[in-house]
Amino acid sequence: MEKITDKIAALPNDANYFSLEFFPPKTDMGFSNLQTRLERMSLALRPLFVAVTWGAGGSTSSGSLQLAELCQRQLGLTTCLHLTCTNMKKKLIDEALEEAKALGVRNILALRGDPPREEEYKLQEDEGTQDEEESNEKFQWAIDLVRYIRHVHKDYFCIGAAAYPEGHADESHPVDQDPLHDLPYLIDKTKAGADFIMTQLFYDEDAYMKFEKLLREHESGTFATIPIIPGLMPIQSYQILKRVTKLSHCKLPPALLSRLEPVKGDDEAVKHEGIDIISEIVEDIKKAKSKGPRGFHFFTLNLEKAVGFILERCHLIPPSTPSPEAQDLSAIDDSLPPNHNDTGHPISNGIPTPDHHRIDSTTSQDQLTTSNSSNRVSTTRSSSPPSRAATLAISHGLTPASREATWDDYPNGRYGDPRSPAFGTPLTYSPSSLPVPPHTARTLWGEPVAPADITALFTSHLAGQPPHQLPWSESGSLSPETALIRAELTALNAYSWWTIASQPAVDGLPSTDPTHGWGPPGGFVFQKPFVEFFLPSPAFHTLLLPHLRSSRIAPQISFYAANAAGDFLSSETNSGAVHAVTWGSFPGKEIATASMVEEVSFRPWVEEAFARWGEWSRCVRRAESRAFLKRMAAECWLVNVVGHGYREGEGAGLWDLLVQAGKGAG
Repeated sequence: MEKITDKIAALPNDANYFSLEFFPPKTDMGFSNLQTRLERMSLALRPLFVAVTWGAGGSTSSGSLQLAELCQRQLGLTTCLHLTCTNMKKKLIDEALEEAKALGVRNILALRGDPPREEEYKLQEDEGTQDEEESNEKFQWAIDLVRYIRHVHKDYFCIGAAAYPEGHADESHPVDQDPLHDLPYLIDKTKAGADFIMTQLFYDEDAYMKFEKLLREHESGTFATIPIIPGLMPIQSYQILKRVTKLSHCKLPPALLSRLEPVKGDDEAVKHEGIDIISEIVEDIKKAKSKGPRGFHFFTLNLEKAVGFILERCHLIPPSTPSPEAQDLSAIDDSLPPNHNDTGHPISNGIPTPDHHRIDSTTSQDQLTTSNSSNRVSTTRSSSPPSRAATLAISHGLTPASREATWDDYPNGRYGDPRSPAFGTPLTYSPSSLPVPPHTARTLWGEPVAPADITALFTSHLAGQPPHQLPWSESGSLSPETALIRAELTALNAYSWWTIASQPAVDGLPSTDPTHGWGPPGGFVFQKPFVEFFLPSPAFHTLLLPHLRSSRIAPQISFYAANAAGDFLSSETNSGAVHAVTWGSFPGKEIATASMVEEVSFRPWVEEAFARWGEWSRCVRRAESRAFLKRMAAECWLVNVVGHGYREGEGAGLWDLLVQAGKGAG
């Protein structure tokens, strides 16, 4: 039994069930460690099904299908594959659906994705072609995808549709969000063939309950019996919560914020409070009358501890020895053991790179979260797997073996540990990697036609003037610590060396410091200075590179550099070199590394960083500006330079040597 709706229908009317969502990791090591994690979670938690996300415009199609294969074939989990249709060629949609069938995946969550740019409906690079397979003009809305799947594949797939309890917000600020506005579209998607409804994440349970009541009682009767599955995201950190809810236009009730604000700088305390909050939401929804079994969908961010605690506390985990008639109702099929190669290690495949997250000039210190780089998981599998009870204890972090589950428990973005399945957690599944929608991009950044226009944007941003957000920043405001190096960054930008990420040196400040502090109280935090920036190729080769390689400068720094063509240079002879740039010492804990710079994380970020030039070019309307932005992507290098001096008085060295190197560009 592989269709989600069949599995739900087989449950008792008063039953509760849950599903888990994962995204394809962006590194091979992350994928291998996710396989180990999924094996453990499937044994300990037994979800009804799992969902696999689909990246921007098919950008993670290979990784998504590989993860779906791992879940469906190797682990025997009933799998639901997300599929977005905007900015997707018909050929890629057909290939994805055929591959899903070949893998035995019978569930598709049909999504539109964000509103596409006007010219992208024609996929600009393919303009002039009349080949229907290369067109995406048929897929402008999710209903187009629902209709297409149902027309071509009949009843083979169980199709899910997305819904928005607080109303869907298109490209603008959600001043007009209203579920009533979305209702006709949801009715159409359901009548076109959607079999179940899955909601966007929410934290306002009252808004969800009103939404569910609206659907169930609608006069059309369309939603009388269809499964409606609320989407919930465990709170992993305060900053991720704020960014996710901002990007998804999801409201945070004042009562919830009042519980998190006092501990927002301590990720461990935030996670614990978040477990309480989500558990309370689940319990309140469980109390409401339901038309059939009550389900919950959890966006895991590829982490396990928080969701495991929530599931156990809310009594959602099925019994380990279900009755014979319910034997096939959990997602795991015990008759299908994981595949392994002859070394005993889980099979690992190369994964393309989805969205990254950055520590940039707008990143505050409470965005930095702890991970112990020494606790990297071995993917070697024991010949005798632990019992379900023991596995659950490991997932909860309650046994000496719990490092397998919790070593990367605090997501730490682009500068975290690339071995983590949660590395570079995607905050949205937008077809664009830009932090704002196209019409906002034009308003913020205009339509530049010369390097001086770009320099003016960056200089104004550093001065605290509009634009308050750049294409490579996630937050809409400058970090307080940026003020400490504003003059140095402004000097670099004056050379047309456009800085997109940076931090000053910090030497043992209290973890409660209002500017640099992070982690639990009573600790001390440290930082090496670093900066990441774009610069034109001539300046890189004639000014910066010789300077960084000089006998006087080379011992003081490490650098990584790459361009859009795939050329890569580094100061490191060892590709596995790791540079901790933010770390802390806390009472009763090991040294915690909050952020690292290394080749394995820099290389995939390069692809996205240069892709954002292209995304920006698609937002502008003037051909001259579009051509200029594409030229900048082709002609620039992206460079990350780490200064090794962090002790008092040493941190200024990085800025002095870079400003000195750039004087020839002035």
